[in-house]
Amino acid sequence: MTDFGQLPENFQQYQQQFPEMFAAYTKGAEAARASGPLDTKMTHLVQLGAAIGIRSEGAVRSHARRALEAGASHEELFQVINLSISTIGFPAAAAAYSWIRDMDRPKK
Repeated sequence: MTDFGQLPENFQQYQQQFPEMFAAYTKGAEAARASGPLDTKMTHLVQLGAAIGIRSEGAVRSHARRALEAGASHEELFQVINLSISTIGFPAAAAAYSWIRDMDRPKK
């Protein structure tokens, strides 16, 4: 299994400094995930598509990692990237492709 390392330091610091806000954020995300029939893997693939659309490197990496943990394959991640090209364009898709590929590279 791919080792994606720890959560970004900034994310951890925010969580520590603002635990009430982070708890509210987490509760909202859990409610959204439970609000319909999509399973965990699919919800992260959907959120991956949204993250690609807003060019959020952190969210792309986060949802790709969590989709893989929920049983998605790299092929499914790359299909989400390919599907995004006709809607948001090649530059955003290419950026997401590089961010996801970077996740598998060993850390120096």
